[in-house]
Amino acid sequence: MYAFDVPIILIIIIWVIKIIESVFSVSWSNWGILPRHTEGLMGILFSPLLHGNFTHLSSNTGPFLVLSWCLFYFYRQISWMVFPLLWILSGILTWCIGRTAWHIGASGLIYALASFLFFSGFFKKYIPLLIVSLVIAFVYGGLVWGLLPTASYVSWEGHLSGAIAGYLVAYLFHKENIQRP
Repeated sequence: MYAFDVPIILIIIIWVIKIIESVFSVSWSNWGILPRHTEGLMGILFSPLLHGNFTHLSSNTGPFLVLSWCLFYFYRQISWMVFPLLWILSGILTWCIGRTAWHIGASGLIYALASFLFFSGFFKKYIPLLIVSLVIAFVYGGLVWGLLPTASYVSWEGHLSGAIAGYLVAYLFHKENIQRP
């Protein structure tokens, strides 16, 4: 598969889910993560696919597309292991540390991708990937503010969980050979 295939397919799925919710006036938010409750465990798998509204979805679409493309392009050989790990680990951490509320949206995964791309470039000490790290820091440096509890409707715990997951997975794979761009 090409680097854009997985990101595009996931974006289409996420948009179709939101359109179905809107057309049929339903909400699948209860398929999100509800920390430390068994009914919230399914959210580890499904929460990145669910969004509160179209504004929420729109704000996640661009960063998700860019960052996931970077993963599948620059880390082609390990991306198929890294992506699911980022998805699951960020969800598990959110389930463990989040406040008791439904946590939905792809932003935890976005933070995981940004963190992985940033730290992996430094861990690998390979100039092209270091450049990718610096570009990520420059373009998405404002994400750091999402790690702070600024608004009650924002899952800063999901953002923090994603950032931690990205760091851990980058460290886990720091000795793996990669596709040289």
